[in-house]
Amino acid sequence: MYRVSFSKRILGLPFTIASVVVRSARSPERALRAAEIKFARLLGLPNWRVRADVAEIEQLGSVPG
Repeated sequence: MYRVSFSKRILGLPFTIASVVVRSARSPERALRAAEIKFARLLGLPNWRVRADVAEIEQLGSVPG
């Protein structure tokens, strides 16, 4: 399980806009891609970078079972 936080940098400081949890992914790279797509769709944007500058991924653990 991964959490991807999307941030916008203002005057060099990151301000988190939203976080997306990806419950199942084969790798951190796939989790990041899934979160980018979900974030863009939630906001109705063609690309997540329209709203955010940085996407940071954090591993939360694994899903039981």
